[in-house]
Amino acid sequence: MKHKYLPLLIVAAFAGISSTAQASGYRFGSQSVSAQGTADASGAEAGDASTIFYNPAGLSRLEGTQFVGGGTIVVPHSTYQDTGSQQFWQGKRTPFTATKDYAPDAVVAPALYASKKINDQWTVGAGLFVPYGAKLDYGNDWHGRYAITNIKLEAIALNPSVSFKLDQHHSFGFGVTAEYMKAELGQGVDVPGTVAFLGEKAPAASTAFLGNILKTQGMAAFVSARTALQGQINDGHASMDGHDWGFGFNLGYLYQLNEGTRFGIAYRSSISHQLKGSTIWDFSQVTSNPAVNAFIAKASNKVNSKALVELRTPETLSVNAFHQMDDRWALMGDVTWTRTSRLENLDIQFPPTAEGAERIRQNWKDTYRVSLGTNYKYSENLLLRAGIAHDQAPVRSAELRHPALPDSDRMQYSIGANWKLNANSSIDLAYSYIDFKDAAVNYTNDCSPVKTGCTGNGETTKGLFKTRMQLIGLAYNYKF
Repeated sequence: MKHKYLPLLIVAAFAGISSTAQASGYRFGSQSVSAQGTADASGAEAGDASTIFYNPAGLSRLEGTQFVGGGTIVVPHSTYQDTGSQQFWQGKRTPFTATKDYAPDAVVAPALYASKKINDQWTVGAGLFVPYGAKLDYGNDWHGRYAITNIKLEAIALNPSVSFKLDQHHSFGFGVTAEYMKAELGQGVDVPGTVAFLGEKAPAASTAFLGNILKTQGMAAFVSARTALQGQINDGHASMDGHDWGFGFNLGYLYQLNEGTRFGIAYRSSISHQLKGSTIWDFSQVTSNPAVNAFIAKASNKVNSKALVELRTPETLSVNAFHQMDDRWALMGDVTWTRTSRLENLDIQFPPTAEGAERIRQNWKDTYRVSLGTNYKYSENLLLRAGIAHDQAPVRSAELRHPALPDSDRMQYSIGANWKLNANSSIDLAYSYIDFKDAAVNYTNDCSPVKTGCTGNGETTKGLFKTRMQLIGLAYNYKF
């Protein structure tokens, strides 16, 4: 009997976003401090060079040369309550513990933008921002450790852009995006459950395993191995990393109805990624006997190998409007559609081995984000902002929600301000509170350690995530 056990679950978050993100699914959602102050309702405002991200056609409204540099501090608060997680087979194992402080205290997302008006028709610019990001560390003994122990995802995008102003009413924009993505992931390997299963359901395999140790290592090693397997058996561990460059584009159109009213539409393409890296299996802590650990590693049929995840990030389409009501008040709104239904499943491959791929079931749905915002000109030097937004999550049900991405619908409440230091420079401030709907998880991995043709721990992670988040943004603007 070939025992295909001790598998690795490479979770969907390898290419996704955790609860450290603001926007649903993959989008990080905080690419501009000024936009954050209106809950990202300001796509048609085009008030500074960050319009490169939201609508590159808005570059046509910017005079001279402008620069925006700043960042957003993301401060998450998340808790998890287990409601009955299970392993594929019960055996002697280290007790599970509750999760505490698995999200980082704070994460900083920088953003840089610059623009230059060439003439009355052409304006060029470039942006550097963080489109995706995740960082979670659950630890090695929490209830869902066979689904994930830790993840770190970093992405950065460079977006040079150009706009063309046809006349006083119509402006067009185009940009290209070069996106670099890097990910690291860790996960427990269910050795105790596998040993218990083989001991009960396939005793001949267990006998053969010990017999092989007796034959090759002698009686002392045989006795030591038998004693170790009858005592406390610990998990193995697997880790994975990968990185890739991907390329896409964005388009924008801005219609100026009159001096105070304009409408915009913007499209940002999907980007194909082939995240390539390595997978490392570690069985060195399974027992206190190194020889036994080496035999378990060999019997697992797991070998260190390459790793490959092929995916396409979802494209977005935004429609927005801006209206200057009077000398002090302005209203704005945005509706953004995201095609997250592209990501039905993720298959993680381990070339060039014969190890079956890990399939992460998602079956995501398309989502909408609706935001409303306002500006109030308090004085010549101070502009106040506020906004509210509702953002849908792409996850369809608790059965398709993975602990690496405990995403849920959320409300965002934002305030902000722009303070002019002098005729050429100003500072933007923004604060947002994001309230996530409680997210139930009841995800079962369809592949168990003793199932051939695929990779998986066969675990069920069942619990409830509660997440709240604060965002604090600061940016400096300069124009000349």
